[in-house]
Amino acid sequence: MATFTLNDTTPAAANGDPAANPANTPENTLALPEDAIAIVSVRNLVLFPGAVLPITVGRPRTIAAAQNAVRSEKPFGVVLQRDETVDEPTGLDLHRVGTVGGVLRYLTAPDGTHHVVTQGQQRFRVLEYLDGYPFLVARVQMMPEPEATDTEIQARFYNLRQQAVEAVQLLPQAPQELLAAVQNIPTASALADMVASYMDLKPEEKQEVLETFDLARRLEKVGNFLAHRIEVLRLSRRISEQTKETMDERQREYVLREQLRTIQKELGETDAKQVEIQELTEAIAKAGMPPEVETQATKELRRLERMPEAAGEYGMIRTYLDWLIELPWSKLSETSIDIAAARRILDEDHYGLEKVKRRILEFLAVRKLNPEGRSPILCFVGPPGVGKTSLGQSIARATERAFVRVSLGGLHDEAEIRGHRRTYVGALPGTVIQSLRKAGTRNPVMMLDEMDKLGQGFHGDPSAALLEVLDPEQNGTFRDNYLGVPFDLSRVMFIATANVLENIPGPLRDRMEVIDLPGYTEEEKLEIAKRYLIRRQLETNGLTAEQAGITDDAIREIIRFYTREAGNRNLERLIGGVFRNVAMRIAEGTISNIIVEPGHLPEILGPHRFESETAMRTSVPGVATGLAWTPVGGDILFIEATRTPGNGRLILTGQLGDVMKESAQAALSLVKSRPEVVGPEPVEFDKFDIHVHVPAGAIPKDGPSAGVAMFMALVSLLTGRTIRSDIAMTGEISLRGLVLPVGGIKEKVLAAQRAGITTVMLPARNRRDYEEIPEAARNALEFVWLERVDDAIAAALT
Repeated sequence: MATFTLNDTTPAAANGDPAANPANTPENTLALPEDAIAIVSVRNLVLFPGAVLPITVGRPRTIAAAQNAVRSEKPFGVVLQRDETVDEPTGLDLHRVGTVGGVLRYLTAPDGTHHVVTQGQQRFRVLEYLDGYPFLVARVQMMPEPEATDTEIQARFYNLRQQAVEAVQLLPQAPQELLAAVQNIPTASALADMVASYMDLKPEEKQEVLETFDLARRLEKVGNFLAHRIEVLRLSRRISEQTKETMDERQREYVLREQLRTIQKELGETDAKQVEIQELTEAIAKAGMPPEVETQATKELRRLERMPEAAGEYGMIRTYLDWLIELPWSKLSETSIDIAAARRILDEDHYGLEKVKRRILEFLAVRKLNPEGRSPILCFVGPPGVGKTSLGQSIARATERAFVRVSLGGLHDEAEIRGHRRTYVGALPGTVIQSLRKAGTRNPVMMLDEMDKLGQGFHGDPSAALLEVLDPEQNGTFRDNYLGVPFDLSRVMFIATANVLENIPGPLRDRMEVIDLPGYTEEEKLEIAKRYLIRRQLETNGLTAEQAGITDDAIREIIRFYTREAGNRNLERLIGGVFRNVAMRIAEGTISNIIVEPGHLPEILGPHRFESETAMRTSVPGVATGLAWTPVGGDILFIEATRTPGNGRLILTGQLGDVMKESAQAALSLVKSRPEVVGPEPVEFDKFDIHVHVPAGAIPKDGPSAGVAMFMALVSLLTGRTIRSDIAMTGEISLRGLVLPVGGIKEKVLAAQRAGITTVMLPARNRRDYEEIPEAARNALEFVWLERVDDAIAAALT
C-alpha cells in the first residue's frame, strides 16, 4: 500500500504546529491488532471501493482515528451512522458493513476544521469493537469481490454499462473523461460501485448497495436505481427542449411582428394597433363620461398605446377600458309614470296585497311629481312565495324601466359588492356595476334579493358595503374598487327583499322603508290559483283549457290538506303535479279531457299530507293550542302538560330555548300563587312532577309568546277541564297575571285560520295590529282580547 502524508503547505504546518501535522509525531501512534482497524464514523455519505471522497472530520474521536491512520501509514474504516443526529456514536449506532479507505491527503483548514481525502479499497464486515482506545477500533473481516464468471453477471454488466453511458450523455455539460471512464471499467463490481457512488441516492440506499455482497443482486439493484434516474433525466431534457422551443417561437413571433410593423409603415398602411387605439379614442368620446372619468380613461389609453401587445398588463388595461366605455354614464330610460296604468299592471300581476299596492303607488306618485328627489328605498319583507320578486318586476313594467336582479343570498365577500382591485388577476367590478352594464341604463329598477341571507367572512362584511349603495346621500358618488372612479347611483330605483327582517343589520335596515307582505288566506290562494297558477301550469305542461281543468273544491282540498304555507309555491307545484299526471294520461290515449275533482286527488297526489288534528290534541286535559311565528309564516303550536308522582320538579322537553323555558317556569309560579284558579282543594305540588312538552321536538323553539298557552295547559291539567278544541292563543304572561303584547300577530292569525281554528285569543295590547290582519281572516275568526289570564280561563275552558 502506498504511503501518504500531510500536505505540508497547510497554514498550520507552515507555522510549525505539531498537532496539525500528525505525521510529525510518530511516537504518539497507537499500535492496533493485525485484524483490527481504526473506525471513522460519517453522518451522511457512503464510501465505495475505488471511489475518492473528501471527508470532513470534526469530532475528537474521528480526528484521533484519522490522525492515527496517517501516523501509522495504515488505512482506516469508513462506516455510516444509523442516525445522523447522534453526536458521539458507539458501535451500536453504526452499520455493520463499511469500506477500508486509504489516506491520500490530510488537510487542516485555517478555521481549524480537518479534512481527509480518502480512496475506498475493500468492503469489510465488523466482527466486534475493541475497548481501551481513544477512538473506535473494530476487528473486521475483509470481504473479497466475487469473480464475474457466469453469463448472467456478464449480461448485467454490459446492460449496466449501457445504462451508465446513456445517463452520462443525458447529463447537461457532462465531461468526455467521465464517459471514457465508464466505458473502460474492466469489472462488473467496479462498475456497480462507481455508478452507485456517483448516483444521486439517499445514504440509506447507498448503504444497501454496499451491503449487497452477491454481485448479481448488486448489479440488479444499481440497474434499477439507474433506470429510474434515466427516466427523470429524459423527462427533464424533454421539458427543457419544449421550453426552449416555446421561447424561440415567441422570439420569432416578436421579430416577425416588428418586421410587419416596419413594412406597413414603409408602405403607408395603418398599424392594427393604431386602428384599435383610434377606435377606443372614439368610443371614449361617445361614452358621455364625467370629466374625471374621461381623464382617467384617456390616461389609461395613453399607457396602452405605449405598451407592446405581448406585455402581460396590456390585456388588463384593455379590459378596464372596455368596462369604462360600456357603462351607461349618461344613458337614462325614458320614463313616464302613469299612476292609473301602474295600478292596472299591479292588479293584473298580483291579487290582494291592497296595502302593499297602495304604498307602491304612493312611491311612484312621489317619483312622478319630483323626478329629481331622493325617494326612499323599499324593502319587501315576507314569507317565501308571496310575490316579493314579482312585485319588483311589476314596478319596472309600470315605470317602463329596465329590471335587473342581484341575488345576495350567501354573499360573504365585500369585493362582490365593491369589486376587486385591478392589481389582482381576473379582477372584476362588483355586482352593482355589473348589473348596470347589463341593464344598459343609469336608472333601472334594481332588486337586491334575499338581503337577510348575506354572509360574513374573513373577506369583509358585504352588508357594510351596501350602506353606501343604499344611502341616497352617498350613492351619488359610489366608488367601485375596480373602476377607481365615482359612479352616480342616485337615479337607480333600489328594491330589497327579505324573509326575516331581524337578520338585516340595523344600520342597513334604517336606510330602507319596510313593507310587510303577509301570507295569503284560503280564499286569496283560491283566487290566485284560478287567475294565475292554473293557466301557467297548463302552458308549462302543454295542455289547453279544453283538455284539462280543476274545480274550486279540488283546489281548496289541495290548499287545506296538501300544503301548509304562507305563500303559493307548493300550491303551484302540486297543481303542476296534477296536470303532469293528466298530460301523461292524455299522451297515452287513456283520456282525451278531464276536469279534476277532489276525489281524483288521492290517486294523483297520494293521501293527505296534513290534517286538522286540533280536536284530537285538545280532547284531554292539559293540552293547549298556541300560535307561533316562523320565517316562512305562522304556525300552530301544541303545549302538552301531564303530572307524575315525584317531588315537585318541572320537566321541560321539546328543544325549548331559554326564554321559552322561563315562560314555563313563570306559568307554573303563577298557578302556584293563585290556588283559587285550580279549585277549592289545595294542591300539594311537592307530591308530583309536572312535565311540559312541546311536540315536534326536532325543531328548536323559543320566545315568550307561548306564556298564555303554557299557563292554560297547566290550569287544564290541574282542574281536569279540557280547553276548547276550536280556540288558539298567544301572549306573554307576567307573574302578576297580566297578558303582555307579542309580535307576528298577522302571521299567527292566518296560521290559525289555515288550521281550522274559529276563535283566537290575543293580548289586548295588540289591538293596534288588528288592522293589519286581512279582512277575510277578520270576518272568519272570533277574537278574544286578553287583559289578564283570568280572561283566558273564562273563554277557553269547557
